[in-house]
Amino acid sequence: MRRLARHNQREWFQPRKAVYEEQVKAPMRLLVEKLNAAMMAFAPDYVTDPDKAIYRIYRDTRFSKDKTPYKEHIAASFHRRAPNHGDAGYYVAVSHKEVAIGGGVYMPQPEALLAIRNQIAARHEELRKILRARPVKRLLGGLQGEQLSRVPKGFCADHPAADLLRFKRFILYVELPPDLATTPALYGEVLQRFRAMRPFLEFLTAPAAKKRQEAYFS
Repeated sequence: MRRLARHNQREWFQPRKAVYEEQVKAPMRLLVEKLNAAMMAFAPDYVTDPDKAIYRIYRDTRFSKDKTPYKEHIAASFHRRAPNHGDAGYYVAVSHKEVAIGGGVYMPQPEALLAIRNQIAARHEELRKILRARPVKRLLGGLQGEQLSRVPKGFCADHPAADLLRFKRFILYVELPPDLATTPALYGEVLQRFRAMRPFLEFLTAPAAKKRQEAYFS
């Protein structure tokens, strides 16, 4: 990946594509498969086909000023299988700069975002308790994501959850040293953070789950 960052050109990558497939993509596939097996015990709805979980290395340059053709990392995401999940999922990426591990709701549609905010407004103490949990604080830190400068329309400016309601994205995310990727410890470091994030993702997806249940029984 370090070499690709220096030579991000098709002419350099194509002769080395087999190296990428063998030394980068194949190990990532093994990691995804192993995580899938473990997630069956605590997050079965997020188990994902490795071919769908692993992102393509090719960048979409259509709307970007940066026309370099390849991503300088390899990543995989595990999204909830149920429909209307609000884009909740787990994420892991490896590059020459870091090992990134995260989860949450990255770009919710307006309806999903409003549902999450209503959930927060009604149950903000529950969310704060989840975020204060020792495994979350130790392994992932605090809530991250793009925020508004003020409380969104429809909610009181002095609402006790005003600081949480300003979020547009709801993410737990940490970056670890890149050397971790070449050690047997990688799997365990990713897995323990996925486990720690489970209550957070359940909170974010609760409105969608409730809506599906109401639709089923209506």
